[in-house]
Amino acid sequence: MTEAEQEEFRQGMETFLTHSLISMTLSNPRASEIKKIRIRPLTIKGVLFFQAAMYEEKKVFHKNFSAKTLLLQLMEWLGTFRQLEADNEKEHLTVLVSKKGKIKLIKKPQKQKLKQQELSHNRTKHYLLEEGVPIPFLVDLGVMTKEGRIVSKKYDKFRQINRFLEFIQDILPILPKDREIHMIDFGCGKSYLTFAMYYYLKEKLGYEVMITGLDLKTDVILHCSQLAERYGYTGCRFQVGDIEHYQREEPVDVVVTLHACDTATDFALEKAVRWNARAILSVPCCQHELNAQINQEILQPVLQYGIIKERMAALFTDGIRAELLKQCGYEVQILEFIDMEHTPKNLLIRAVKKSAPERNHSLDDLLRFLHVSPTLEKLLEPQPFNKE
Repeated sequence: MTEAEQEEFRQGMETFLTHSLISMTLSNPRASEIKKIRIRPLTIKGVLFFQAAMYEEKKVFHKNFSAKTLLLQLMEWLGTFRQLEADNEKEHLTVLVSKKGKIKLIKKPQKQKLKQQELSHNRTKHYLLEEGVPIPFLVDLGVMTKEGRIVSKKYDKFRQINRFLEFIQDILPILPKDREIHMIDFGCGKSYLTFAMYYYLKEKLGYEVMITGLDLKTDVILHCSQLAERYGYTGCRFQVGDIEHYQREEPVDVVVTLHACDTATDFALEKAVRWNARAILSVPCCQHELNAQINQEILQPVLQYGIIKERMAALFTDGIRAELLKQCGYEVQILEFIDMEHTPKNLLIRAVKKSAPERNHSLDDLLRFLHVSPTLEKLLEPQPFNKE
């Protein structure tokens, strides 16, 4: 882009890089991993910025720019993209870039009035648990005020609870509708999510539900029991006990296990399989077992670094758990629970009972390759499928 073209482009963009911008899109790339870029204005603490959403094949990345830095970035991007479209309330701008890099700006008045978008960085999101509606257990747990406002320091917890309820919403079609739903929350702790599940399923959707919360801490269980009685949550019961030795006669439809440490997650998953649970929602934590077992010379160039070995072991642990559940007849997904910036323990294993058990011999090859013997594999012996 020549100096004259840069000046023409700068003048052309002058009325667009303001609060009045409605949308901007760069498209038609020559050769780039980024296929499209969409830009919108937003305010952060009263200061105007522009957020660029950069779309690759299966990912999208976001970055915020000031007007000055965005202008420089746009000039650079026009070396890759052949077209830019921008709208404000009064004008539509088209920027075309020829094969030789020459640019052409075309401005036209808007044919109809376009609606200015919300500029707030945290635009209102419709949560399953609404803001502004006081919910007793969220008030008692310090997440919400008595007026229904979210306590600023607890907003991440509020988002986490709603994110988890979205996973519950996804499994509603497989839950029984002609009888009481039986659920277990292993390692329930303060029971944010136990109460949230009960409130959502019983109070909002009208399901008959019985949820059992299990935890090792007697004082925590006593407190949760008192809260359940205060709220009138007759379908919530709490027991002191550990996952490994917990026994139950009644059927179980959903097993939840959040941050059960190390192999405690495996004991919870094994019980869910034995109970033939319709759905399993598990957020594992502190996967130390395979970290101590992995012994593969080919991988030593990277495994010699402790932090790399720890993270690889954790990922292998969850991947192997998912495959073992698939072999037991579950359809399994590994999903992001909350943003990585809040905690590295952000993966959720969601398993839904779907099909007949089937052996995956490639998993056996992987275990031999890594020289590992996971607890869940041993707990599931004899496997509910034919070993040949």
